[in-house]
Amino acid sequence: MNILIVAAHPDDEVLGCGGTMARYAEEHEVHVLILGEGLTSRLDDRERAEVEPLEQLRADATKASQLLGVSSIEFGGLPDNQFDQVPLLQIIKMLERKISHVTPSVIYTHHSGDLNVDHGLTCRAVLTATRPGIGHPVQDVFSFEIRSSTEWAFQQVTPIFRPNVFVDISANIETKIDAMECYATESRPSPHPRSPESLRATAKYWGSVIGREYAEAFELIRSLR
Repeated sequence: MNILIVAAHPDDEVLGCGGTMARYAEEHEVHVLILGEGLTSRLDDRERAEVEPLEQLRADATKASQLLGVSSIEFGGLPDNQFDQVPLLQIIKMLERKISHVTPSVIYTHHSGDLNVDHGLTCRAVLTATRPGIGHPVQDVFSFEIRSSTEWAFQQVTPIFRPNVFVDISANIETKIDAMECYATESRPSPHPRSPESLRATAKYWGSVIGREYAEAFELIRSLR
């Protein structure tokens, strides 16, 4: 089974499903496509962004993917927090090329109701690129939550994240935490939602929902059988 993770920004893949990636990478091919460049929205002028921090962020993402056992990682280089300034068709075609290359049967991506505009557009592009058709490889599409985006919508952006699929990551939680700590510019100290303590607490909560020590939660968007 081939699995594709489609994330808007570097670190989203770890926050959303790092434990699941580590668990499934033990037996399956897990591929990652990160659409956006990250960081540049924090600058006054994207065009004047220094190359070195962006290269370091990609290096951090590559190191995290290696910890998680990922088969491949690719970067789309779209402008950070400006996906709404990019033709949606451009994002869709990028996804279609990736899907054609790795032929995933399962895709994990963002929830459409996240506060971050890039997350919502990523989800829409994924759904368009995975339109059901004869011979299309993708059977299941799941959305994940991103701490400091999904919950910060405060249920005012629809649809609301309603997880109905859970993956036991009790054996993989420390790998997820270690992978997140590869991101020097993105990890935060407690009590921030992206801190190691908060990530562990979230996984602990979802684990309690299913009677396990730690888990990650997903919403099944669609399944073809």
